[in-house]
Order: sequence, then C-alpha cells, then structure tokens
Amino acid sequence: MNPAIDEESLHPSSLDRLDRRILAALQANGRISNQELAAQVHLSPAQANRRHKRLEAMGYIRGYEARLDADRLGLGVTAFVHVTMERGQHKEVQKFQRTVGKMAQVLECHAVTGDFDYVCKVVARDLKGLSDFLLGTLAQQPGVNGVRSSVCLNELKSTSALPLD
Repeated sequence: MNPAIDEESLHPSSLDRLDRRILAALQANGRISNQELAAQVHLSPAQANRRHKRLEAMGYIRGYEARLDADRLGLGVTAFVHVTMERGQHKEVQKFQRTVGKMAQVLECHAVTGDFDYVCKVVARDLKGLSDFLLGTLAQQPGVNGVRSSVCLNELKSTSALPLD
C-alpha cells in the first residue's frame, strides 16, 4: 500500500459530493478535458485535476477505454455461457481462469454461486462461430465438465457506469 494513502482514505465513505460528481462526469465521458470537467463540477481546473489524479491513485478509476459497437465490427452474436468445472480439480480451475482471461471472445467471466461455477459473456460473428468456440475451445479446456449457453436476442441495456449515489 502507498504509505501516503492511509486505510481510512480508501473507504468509499471518504468520497465527498465533488468526488462523486467527478466520477460521474468521467463515467459519462472518459475523454472530457480537465477544463470541461472543472466547469461541470464547479471547481478550478487545478482543483479538478488534483482530485481526478487522487481518485486515480486511490484506485477508484481502473482505466479508460473506448466502447466499440460489436455489430458494426461483425460480432453479431452475444451469449452468456455457464461453465461447470469438475470437482476436486484445483489445478485445472487455476489453469481455466488463466486461459479464459486470454480468450478474446470472452468479454467478461465471473465466478458465481449456484448451479454453475462461471458465467461468461461471449461474442461471436454468428451462431456457427459461437458453436465452434463453445464446443471446440471452451468445452475442451481441462477441468471443464459442462458448458451451457443463452444467446441474447436483444440488448436492452449495456453500461459500465456504476451507481454513485
């Protein structure tokens, strides 16, 4: 831990109203200039920049990225894939976690409770591409006992913005 940042300052309750407004502005537009950010949150540019850098240093901001349009890029199929692992295969589970993190088709993968061990959000060009990936790649990973998928028919909401209130 950075010695300049104490444990108490890392607690979310240490965020004041201005910090939350800065985070909200950055979630809405990660490319906002410091001048625009300062005007939007009613701070001087120096104060806005100082707070912004502090929020980055404290780990509240994990990074910046462009959100691309999957359909425009020819990735017309999105599916949620439920993966079940064989029990008692600790080494295989660790290998699966490392391997799935490198698979470009897997946008998200979460270890979950319930009937499955993982839920992954996967994209593919078409249903054949999804099938090839699921049966030829994902299901073939050591330790994978089963793979079930649900294909998305229509995206109703997609955001990475977190609620800040």
